[in-house]
Amino acid sequence: MTLTYGFSATLTATTGRGDRLVDLLLTGLDEGSPGASEHCVVYLVSRSASAPDIVHVTEGWTSEEEHHRIFAGEAAQSMVARIGELLAGEPEYTDYVPVRGKAAF
Repeated sequence: MTLTYGFSATLTATTGRGDRLVDLLLTGLDEGSPGASEHCVVYLVSRSASAPDIVHVTEGWTSEEEHHRIFAGEAAQSMVARIGELLAGEPEYTDYVPVRGKAAF
């Protein structure tokens, strides 16, 4: 599949809640969740090496439209609401157009 849209997000959990944030974000790969969609080609959750409450998410999608469609659904909106309860502030987003790369997990 071809990626035409992607973004990265940096999320800062309230003190000591980084593990819970990571666990919740990883449920995004469960069946019926946004990261399990055939249109989500990359879903990577990472942590800061120096600050365990800072979490990064990188996503790559077949199209921006599919990303918005999936995230308008009930499962994604529920997940977004639960994520918001763990955050110390607003996430920082950077959108991008994938050019080329490799992902092997």
